[in-house]
Amino acid sequence: MRDRMNVYFPPELLKQISDLADRKKLSRSAIVEAAVASFLSPDGSDRREAAFTRRLDRLSRQMQRLERDVGLTAETLALFIRFWLTITPPLPNDAQAAAQLKGRERFEGFVEALGRRLQKGQSFLREIPEDIGLQLPGNEA
Repeated sequence: MRDRMNVYFPPELLKQISDLADRKKLSRSAIVEAAVASFLSPDGSDRREAAFTRRLDRLSRQMQRLERDVGLTAETLALFIRFWLTITPPLPNDAQAAAQLKGRERFEGFVEALGRRLQKGQSFLREIPEDIGLQLPGNEA
């Protein structure tokens, strides 16, 4: 047996209930009953807390991977720049125009190769084992 209860909802909430009932092919009463039962369930808050905890854990792992990847990228770029500046002698003025032209050609080739690699889904960072780079300077646990 069921007892009747009259409740009043704001129009926008009633519209949401009606829309959900239509989508799920349920009565509005069934939707409200399920919502109230969920609200009153003693383990409902535990389930929500567990769901939030799982989401936060996943976000934490994603942030750790992002920090690792950014740190590796910055260290790689810095190492390359230091190496390049160390081995590249300054050019005489009469050779700079030709060097700039050659540099543009090489850069275009680099961009094309990068584009091909990214289109194939390849990533340098994926080639590096997960345990390398976790202890970057300034990132100690």
